[in-house]
Amino acid sequence: MRFAEPSYLHLLWLLIPVGLLLIWGLRRKRELIQIFFGAEQGARLVSARFMNLQKKQALFSALALFFGLLALAQPRWGFEWQEVRREGVDIIIALDVSNSMLAQDLKPSRLERARREISDFLNLLQGDRVGLIAFAGTAFVQCPLTLDYSAARIFLNSLDVDLIPVQGTNLGEAIRLSLQSFSATEKKSRALILITDGEDQEGMAETAAREALEAGVKIFSIGVGAEEGAPIPFPGGFKKDEAGEVVLTRLDESALKSIAEITGGGYVRSVSGDMDLENIYFEQLQKKVDSRQLNTQREKKWQERFQWAALLALIFLLIPWTFDRKTASEKS
Repeated sequence: MRFAEPSYLHLLWLLIPVGLLLIWGLRRKRELIQIFFGAEQGARLVSARFMNLQKKQALFSALALFFGLLALAQPRWGFEWQEVRREGVDIIIALDVSNSMLAQDLKPSRLERARREISDFLNLLQGDRVGLIAFAGTAFVQCPLTLDYSAARIFLNSLDVDLIPVQGTNLGEAIRLSLQSFSATEKKSRALILITDGEDQEGMAETAAREALEAGVKIFSIGVGAEEGAPIPFPGGFKKDEAGEVVLTRLDESALKSIAEITGGGYVRSVSGDMDLENIYFEQLQKKVDSRQLNTQREKKWQERFQWAALLALIFLLIPWTFDRKTASEKS
């Protein structure tokens, strides 16, 4: 047996105080009758049979509560094997981890905001495989394509600017490594989400984007940061150039738009930290990228049995009511 909502089983501890309360109530009722009528007269007015009925009502009420909580936990037993076909898209998320992503024009920082948005994005995925690539002056695969979103989230949380010793922003390297990370046998159902401030210092991004077009990979780029620029935090203050001036990191939208347009993808500018990954996934990626069957596997389909517990709860609720009707008819 297993339960779909096992958290409700913790409520079964309520049966202990409820049971004690019912026992106390029965005893208190007997004491009040004896106090009001006296022990001898009370015994004549209130028969032992009536008190037994009261005990049974209390017992059935507790059983109704027990089976009601059991029904909420949704017990399941017995299963049948079912073939499950998974359809989806292979999605690589390439995240810029250069020093410029430490700028705080998006709170708490560009990088931290991006990690949070990607974590929320993983909750949206519907059978798609996802992989992570970190890049700065070079790039490397942080998490290969997987259906295990929990594992992907663990790798995501470890992304930081200290991860890659070669600083800079090499968009072309990130795109090429992403192409290598996709399956070589599949030429469709592949997408790259590129999250960066777009300061491409190698100038090879458009060439790599054309390679992505030939490989059938659509790029959806997200621009992070403000066009007016922001200083880069550095030990003792902010990063400065050789002349002693504070270096400002600016969003280069034109490069990111061009990359997306070449592949037929889309561009989104992050506004106040909202990277609109939900819109990219539902309104753009799912419409522009055809899904394919990723795998077929057999899974156990457990049979729902909560209705039996619910039926028993209803029966035990109705039994005390029949006792009351029976007692009333006997008195009349």
